[in-house]
Amino acid sequence: MDPTRPLVLTLAARATPAEIARLCAVLERWPPTDVICDVGGLAHADLAAVNALARLKLAAGRRGHRLRFEGAGDELRLLLDLVGLADLV
Repeated sequence: MDPTRPLVLTLAARATPAEIARLCAVLERWPPTDVICDVGGLAHADLAAVNALARLKLAAGRRGHRLRFEGAGDELRLLLDLVGLADLV
């Protein structure tokens, strides 16, 4: 753990509940830091993806991390805007 460097997380093509729980556990173990989450590999922009990003954002905020998502495609950006979460990306 090096809190001077950003923690980098990568979402799988399909963000399963187990995957999100694992990533949230990683966030819990790290001291507050900058976190970059690469979402470019998500296969589908759907409500499961929105749920995954929202859960990660909440988990990061509870621990004091500064989380930003990178690599979001146009479909995911539009969906996040539609549900009122455009500020996530």
